[in-house]
Amino acid sequence: MEQNHNNRGVTPWKITLKVFEDKEPRHFVQDGTKLFLEGSDEGFCNTQFRHDIEPWLTALFQNEHLNLLAGSGLTCATSFLASKQIGANMDEAEFSTYYGKDTLSKAVETSAKSAGREKANIEDQIRTANKLLEGLEILEHDGKDYGCKALKADLSNILSSLINSVLATETLIDSASTPLKSPEDAARYLMSFLLSFASRTASRDRLHIFTTNYDRVIEWAADMAGIRLMDRFVGTLSPIFRSSRLELDMHYNPPGIRGEPRYLEGLARYSKLHGSLDWHYQNRHVRKVAIPFGAQSFEPYISDVAGCLIFPNSAKDRETSEFPYVELFRDFAAATCRPNTVLVCYGYGFGDEHINRVIEDMLTIPSTHLVIISMDNAGSRISNFYERVGRLDSNITYDRCSICRYCKFS
Repeated sequence: MEQNHNNRGVTPWKITLKVFEDKEPRHFVQDGTKLFLEGSDEGFCNTQFRHDIEPWLTALFQNEHLNLLAGSGLTCATSFLASKQIGANMDEAEFSTYYGKDTLSKAVETSAKSAGREKANIEDQIRTANKLLEGLEILEHDGKDYGCKALKADLSNILSSLINSVLATETLIDSASTPLKSPEDAARYLMSFLLSFASRTASRDRLHIFTTNYDRVIEWAADMAGIRLMDRFVGTLSPIFRSSRLELDMHYNPPGIRGEPRYLEGLARYSKLHGSLDWHYQNRHVRKVAIPFGAQSFEPYISDVAGCLIFPNSAKDRETSEFPYVELFRDFAAATCRPNTVLVCYGYGFGDEHINRVIEDMLTIPSTHLVIISMDNAGSRISNFYERVGRLDSNITYDRCSICRYCKFS
């Protein structure tokens, strides 16, 4: 988070909040247990913030259409609550075998900057290496060695390490104290978080959860909370991803009443926009592999790591034109870009332009709402997005876009 010095001689955290009738975001600085409005001595405590935020969120969650976009911040927060560690990170890996790694590193840095990041991460490396690999495979048609095998070996090692690090994060969370044992239990917090969204009147449109994460933390918490997640996979032993977008739902017949089925409660739609560590491409189909939550390694369950569908995000939207991602992003656009829609972004850093563009299109509809909850403003991407959307529509107010960075006081 950004830090500023104030007249009390301390270095406080800077918090931004925009609620209700606020025409512009309010900036605060932290001093001890209180927040002070920037430029004044007016102090606030967390109870006052809850008084402002809770009624507004309660009303928004009962809107006609409700969507949740969860980023890596949700997994990091859960892991920290469980183990005081943030788990897997997206730091750069090392290409140790491919001889052209210096040239590749320069291309990775350029790709990261085009995606709005000051520092490259492992997704930038994988994306750039995949593009290079395609070119090298074409060049090697003449029989010469351009380092294709070496680059494939490096990519395989990096993907394996990434998947195992995500599984290790699941282990950190799963090995914590058992659910309901302690009020501070991470599982209890995560279940309560999901139930806050899923506990909607059954007659309203279903909650749709979107995530950019590869892990299964949301599925893990939904199972414990008794929330049924409906995605595009069909099957029991080896579920297959289906392209048909049917508005499937679940109903039940009340005792003594015929012909009047009612909606089943505790149901949500679910889409993983960037794939999942248990998705694998096999025989022309995308299948969900039964990898236990927090397994020691993926290798006993998946033989070829190259078939794992955890594609990195792309500055040029490469993956949104490929199966199955084109179907998932179609669902995201269809769920958000319609009247009377609320989209809550939690722990999403606005680093994916293909997602940001859909959100911008959503905000062109006057009755839509955007809620952003983030621990920090990494790379100023959130504030830049807010300013960019504001320039597109000078009349933007809180009921169109809101920034809420109050994690330390939630």
